[in-house]
Formats: sequence, C-alpha cells, structure tokens
Amino acid sequence: MSAHLATAQQMIAYYNGQDADAYVSLMTDDAAEAVYRGAVVRDGKEGVRSGLKAMFAEFPENRAEIVASYALGDYAVLYEKVYRSASSEPFDVMSIYSFEGDKVSRVEFVR
Repeated sequence: MSAHLATAQQMIAYYNGQDADAYVSLMTDDAAEAVYRGAVVRDGKEGVRSGLKAMFAEFPENRAEIVASYALGDYAVLYEKVYRSASSEPFDVMSIYSFEGDKVSRVEFVR
C-alpha cells in the first residue's frame, strides 16, 4: 500500500472517531476541502477543523465506510459510503486527496 493511501485511510479512521484534531494533523496549514472542481467548503487547517467539529455535533453517529481505494502519484482516491446515522440511508462519495510531500493539501468530494 502506498504511503498516501495509508494517510487517506488514517484520515477516515480519525473521521470515524470524530477526532477533528487528529484528522487535520495530516493536512498542510493551507489545506482545503472542496466540491470536485468547485467551491471550497472548508478553507485552511483551522477551517477544516471547525467545520468537522460542527458536522460531528450535528451528526454524532456520522461515519464513512471505505468501499474501494486507489493511489497514483501524489493522489489517493477513496470510494466511500457515508452514514449520517444508524437509521439513515448511506450516500456515495468519491474523495480525491491531493498531497504535498506527506501531508494532504486538498480533498475534493464527488457526490
């Protein structure tokens, strides 16, 4: 397994543990989360941290299940099923992680 893919999978483990601090520790200071080829939804490490904490407060049972994963060069891609609660229907997300060195600089979501 590539180091980038291992990092992306570790981020999902932190996400599932609702540990925003550990999640952003794997990101660059100016990292962003965005809609694929679109608007930034969380800007900078602190923006990602506060956005995740707000989402975890709203959806305390939120979790993502990795269905498939791929790595190529400075990118890792995860196909995920995301559950907002135990009783909700999951939705599909393709998350594309871009790296600068060993840190994630951007995550883009296809939904």
